[in-house]
Amino acid sequence: MLEFIPVSAVAVTQLASAAPEAMSAAATAAGASPDTAWWVWPLLLFVATFVIGIFAVLAGVGGGVLFVPIIGGFFPFGIDFVRSTGLLVALSGALAAGPGLLKRNLASLRLAIPVALIASTASIVGALMGLALPKDVVRICLGVTVIGIAILFIVSKQAEFPKVPKADALAAAMRINGIYHEASTGKAVDWTVHRTPFGFLLFILIGIMAGMFGLGAGWANVPVLNLLMGAPLKISVATSKFLLSITDTSAAWIYLNAGACIPMITIPSLLGIMLGSFVGVRLLAKTKPKAVRYIVIATLFFAGVRPILQGLHIWG
Repeated sequence: MLEFIPVSAVAVTQLASAAPEAMSAAATAAGASPDTAWWVWPLLLFVATFVIGIFAVLAGVGGGVLFVPIIGGFFPFGIDFVRSTGLLVALSGALAAGPGLLKRNLASLRLAIPVALIASTASIVGALMGLALPKDVVRICLGVTVIGIAILFIVSKQAEFPKVPKADALAAAMRINGIYHEASTGKAVDWTVHRTPFGFLLFILIGIMAGMFGLGAGWANVPVLNLLMGAPLKISVATSKFLLSITDTSAAWIYLNAGACIPMITIPSLLGIMLGSFVGVRLLAKTKPKAVRYIVIATLFFAGVRPILQGLHIWG
């Protein structure tokens, strides 16, 4: 059994017996005013995650990739608790969407199972690394990763139906292919993948980053599945969503076992993300996606700089 308990959150782990006192202790230990009432932070967290949920839907990104840098950088919570909750935020959305995607034959089990095995194993390693490394190192690495994600959003272009001349030997041996009905054209689309070994290697890195930073992995899954391996965009998005339900579960157990997950942070976050997502879906038809995307990219850059400066003790 994992014995490690994050040093920055010792007072908070007493939440089971005294939730309000624990929340106040967590915020005070992180630098907040000790005079602030305990209920202020869950309320502010709910409001912030509600807004994050709206923007996540409008920009087409997972909630975890926005949650961790924003909440970790601007709320007085230990980074371990934020990363743990970030995984649960991404996991909740994946679990809600997974059955419907499988039922519609969009999420491919033949593609997801080998990738999930690789990424979930790597995410466990990443979670252990994240808990073991010094907090300043984790913050700096998190900031660099978030800025890298923002750059990826700028330069990446998605292909709805990538051209795959022929399945490679590994994809053919594992029978990674399928067929789905494309509602927009009314036609059946046959698909397969290539560059499978390289794609599997990249999912090791994706899994480690997902576990270490609690960002989920949809931001990386889709480009690898779609642009590198050649899966159609809808198959890539749906399979990525299904993957999160496996990958994030593996990493989340490490944080749970280490005591880095408490209801006073997790529950307001999940409620805020879910309600914000419902509102975001309603606004999606009326909003210009490009404008929202630029706002998200700017937010990621700003939120990425914050943990770097915190790790360097420039901006506490």
